[in-house]
Amino acid sequence: MAPFSRETAELSIWELKVDGGGKTFGESTVLDDVDFHVDRGEFLAVLGPSGSGKSTLLRVLAGLEQLTTGTISWSTDGARPRTGVVFQQALLLPWLTVIDNISLAGRFAAHRREFDKDYPEILLARFGLGSLAQRYPGELSGGQAQRVAVLRAAATRPRLLLLDEPFSALDPATRLDLRKWLAELVTEIEATVVLITHDVDEAMDLADRIVLLDKGRIRREWTEVRDGGDALRADILGQYHPDEVVVS
Repeated sequence: MAPFSRETAELSIWELKVDGGGKTFGESTVLDDVDFHVDRGEFLAVLGPSGSGKSTLLRVLAGLEQLTTGTISWSTDGARPRTGVVFQQALLLPWLTVIDNISLAGRFAAHRREFDKDYPEILLARFGLGSLAQRYPGELSGGQAQRVAVLRAAATRPRLLLLDEPFSALDPATRLDLRKWLAELVTEIEATVVLITHDVDEAMDLADRIVLLDKGRIRREWTEVRDGGDALRADILGQYHPDEVVVS
């Protein structure tokens, strides 16, 4: 079997589709008639200002919220595939060591049978965190904690990886370093990825495709992102206003 390649993956096979997706909380409409898909092996970035519905969309994809209207379809016989989720905060358990936090999924019945007990150590070594294995979350920097959170999500070898602005609270230099690190990890685990972000450069560095979510609706889509260069960046910035806060 040929090795997985994001450049040569057959992206015509979709992983998930959202049709007419709507979400309301009381009188507030957060998602409004959202239609989009994510292809198998694709890295999709969902870009949008604060309050645009990005995080709600991710929570719906993760099964943490239900759509009020519309449907989600999955390529895996209609069932949500094995999914890893990383939030803005690391949410590590403070009483567990790094290795035990990463191995946590192996304790749950849903993953226990297929969980490779050696894989957390392999991930730590492969991605430069082997020396942190026996440390506790309180002994980690912000960047280290977020790396551990991502590895915890990756330890089950998810088919779908959902990332909700995982690096937004970090300083610019650390964010840049983590973008390169994340790209290598995604190739390692061969996952389909949905990244929620408000950072245009982050989206362009990582994604195969970018969609702009604004006031709960998808307004624009950009493809062939990695070859777009300055012209694409200018086009995105012309449509996107990250400092605009949407109030429903």
